[in-house]
Amino acid sequence: MRHNKKFNHLSRTASHRHAMLANMAISLIMHKRITTTLAKAKALKKYVEPLITRSKTDTTTSRRVVFRYLQNKYAVTELFKEISVKVADRPGGYTRIIKLGSRPGDGADMCFIELVDFDENMAKTPKTAKKTRRSRRSKAETAEATTEAAATEATVEEAPKAE
Repeated sequence: MRHNKKFNHLSRTASHRHAMLANMAISLIMHKRITTTLAKAKALKKYVEPLITRSKTDTTTSRRVVFRYLQNKYAVTELFKEISVKVADRPGGYTRIIKLGSRPGDGADMCFIELVDFDENMAKTPKTAKKTRRSRRSKAETAEATTEAAATEATVEEAPKAE
């Protein structure tokens, strides 16, 4: 019986699952974005976010705890030097999962998981104002539009007379 066993086993033994999640976490930390299946990305999110939270406090104990999970000193250094500086003021939610569709071979749902503060494209896009489908122009906007239209008509009529 599976009473209160809620995490996804990903059809692997425990040792295989831990090794796979550690390797994926190292790749995510080093490359800032990886492409994988949706189930693995969700499992990785639960695996790597506590490590990023731990990296906010740069102590010997926290480095040892993170190294116990990752077993890669270059990834630990990257996590504590670069990533923890960027996420210092963020209270959580360090990763983002973006769905890509299904894989052609077996139909698995694909996505990429990325570190939120390291995506330049998402950071540079300004937020646009929300438009509803049923919105109408306000009276001030229609008055401005009519005065602009009248001004352009007046300049168009004056231009041929000057020639």
